[in-house]
Amino acid sequence: MVTAFMAHALEMVDTIADVQPALSDTIYATDTANDSIKPKRNFIGRFLDYFKNANKPKEYKKFDFSVLGGPHFSSDTKLGIGVVAAGFYRPNLSDTLTSPSNVSLYGDVSTVGFYLVGIRGNHIFPKDNRRIDYNLYFYSFPRKFWGIGYENGLDMNNATKFNEIYIHASVDYLWRIYKSFFAGPALEYTYAHAGHTKDVAAWQGLPMHTSTYGIGGRLQYDTRDNFTAPQSGVLLALEQRFSPKFLGNKYAFSYTELKAYFYTHLWKGSVLATGFHAKANYGNVPWAMMATFGGSNTMRGYYEGRFRDKCEMDLTLELRQHVWRRNGIVVWGGAGSVFPKFSKFHFRHILPNCGIGYRWEFKQRTNVRIDYGLARGETAFIFSINEAF
Repeated sequence: MVTAFMAHALEMVDTIADVQPALSDTIYATDTANDSIKPKRNFIGRFLDYFKNANKPKEYKKFDFSVLGGPHFSSDTKLGIGVVAAGFYRPNLSDTLTSPSNVSLYGDVSTVGFYLVGIRGNHIFPKDNRRIDYNLYFYSFPRKFWGIGYENGLDMNNATKFNEIYIHASVDYLWRIYKSFFAGPALEYTYAHAGHTKDVAAWQGLPMHTSTYGIGGRLQYDTRDNFTAPQSGVLLALEQRFSPKFLGNKYAFSYTELKAYFYTHLWKGSVLATGFHAKANYGNVPWAMMATFGGSNTMRGYYEGRFRDKCEMDLTLELRQHVWRRNGIVVWGGAGSVFPKFSKFHFRHILPNCGIGYRWEFKQRTNVRIDYGLARGETAFIFSINEAF
């Protein structure tokens, strides 16, 4: 109900903002009849103008930044209040051909004791010769753990409660090596602590406190027309991370991750987005670094971490349709699974996923999204910024 209210409120901003000038003129008509000075807009007018103009490009600004906050509801975090802020900037204002750099700050707090704060973005150097992709976030969350493996996640009654404290930081520094090809080094740090649980056996002997330091590289082919809401192009990204003992890791392991995203127009106002994701871990993998899906980006509708193992694959097809002004809708369908290694992947273990969502253009090509995902044995509401992929 709260999520539906917020979606309706966002939709009404455009309509009300168009009416507001007339209302304002009526209110001040008497005072301004003999006054050549135009009165200042009242608070409501300025507030509505802020959202009405938020998605309009401001080429004269070196840094264009807007903030949005409000209540939300999700199946995992229950009732909460979230704040998201999106900004675009250009290191060189005269370089209008290169996609602008973007940064998003986000925070959340909910009635179940969940709180989150983070920042992510893409810094694009002039002429897009170099890029820095970064993501840093921290959360504390009283959540559920099903153990390791497909069979453990299949039984909804197999969950045990625990409190997770999680910190993640990653940065990739990429150089353009040829046209749309980029490559460069990557660093990653993850801290995870599982506490306040009555079923330690669910972790199958794995340490409940982990600090992971990773180093590696990334090879990427990118022809997307936009980073936050692509409408055309391709993204192929292959990442390799190593977490050896000499970096301070208690257990040595590594992983390979592949992302393949395709975007194309079908008809006026539509975008068909296809996303394939796969991750394979090798060695002594901590529980927090196991491959998984669910949450706000992959296989939406599944509780994030319900299914986890050394390997994971998922595929999603999403139709995004612009409807009216700054409003749009999406529908998607997908499938995915987890498994200990590729030789033990079974088609009968493929899990279904589908859903529907609402989009409101907060800033140009940056959407606030509200998704309702359906999964096997559960559903989830999601409120976030930017597209899922």
